[in-house]
Amino acid sequence: MHRRSLIAAAGAALAVPRRVRAQGAYPDRPIRLIVPFPPAGGTDVISREIGTRIANATGWNIVADNRPGAGRNIGLDAVAKSPPDGYTIGMGQTANLAINPTLYPSIPFDPLRDFSLVSLIAQQPCVLVVRRASPIRSLADYIAAGRAQNGAQAVGHSGSGTVGHLAGEMFARRCGVPITSIPYRGAAPVVTDLLGGRIEAFWANPLAVKGVLESNDVRALAVTSPQRSRTFPEVPTVAELGYDGFEAMNWTGLVGPARIPDPIVARLNEEVRKALTREETIARLAAEGSEPLGSTPAEFRAYLETEHAKWGRIVREGRITLD
Repeated sequence: MHRRSLIAAAGAALAVPRRVRAQGAYPDRPIRLIVPFPPAGGTDVISREIGTRIANATGWNIVADNRPGAGRNIGLDAVAKSPPDGYTIGMGQTANLAINPTLYPSIPFDPLRDFSLVSLIAQQPCVLVVRRASPIRSLADYIAAGRAQNGAQAVGHSGSGTVGHLAGEMFARRCGVPITSIPYRGAAPVVTDLLGGRIEAFWANPLAVKGVLESNDVRALAVTSPQRSRTFPEVPTVAELGYDGFEAMNWTGLVGPARIPDPIVARLNEEVRKALTREETIARLAAEGSEPLGSTPAEFRAYLETEHAKWGRIVREGRITLD
């Protein structure tokens, strides 16, 4: 009995250093980065940019895994149900973390409980555009045209429950002018119908309209960020045009399954924040109409709680559905 106890004690003593070495070696195999969007979209580009910058700086092997579908819920559900070891992470954003929990009758995860929050990544505003030939030349004109049409003003968006959709509805409620909200599947057909005069305005993400703005085919009236966008510095914010506090941002944030050990979350957070300060990253994000954020996990949680409450209230009060 005494000999067996000594052997067991020796084994336990050897096991501790092995665990410490394993923790200190993180990561010692590829990290899967789940992107809940198809390849080549804005969130995919941001995800791959961050993954590449971290990999180049650290030598880590970060593998992007696109899991689109169900309003970006499928990908995040895969993250939530993964082992909490730091080897599966995912890119959350406004829709799947803050809007969908209220918009959908049910989703398979709780954004406030089922994730370890690593860091906010980037944000971009919506930009309100009209075609160049439109008589609407300002936000005041947009409001006046809406009042004159008494709810018939046709405003496009790239999908029900997107930030652009809710930004348009939120502003309509704020200024007291109803609109006819026209849903599309993606931004490209919205731009086509805007240029063809079949709709009057589009609350767009910057990348969707950057080309037609540069070609002078559309006119930007306002952006939904708190401050002017570096991508469109000449375009005023909705807030500065008389609607103080108005803000509608599409943001991204890196998450993992709940209960990832704090040292691993801290390590990921450190590398993300370093990547976001690199000039190459800032330039790449700017090309997409985005600006880097970066945050502590606690800051990310506080921001998510605020956004979750804000967008949930907008969906409920506006009685917005997926139809």
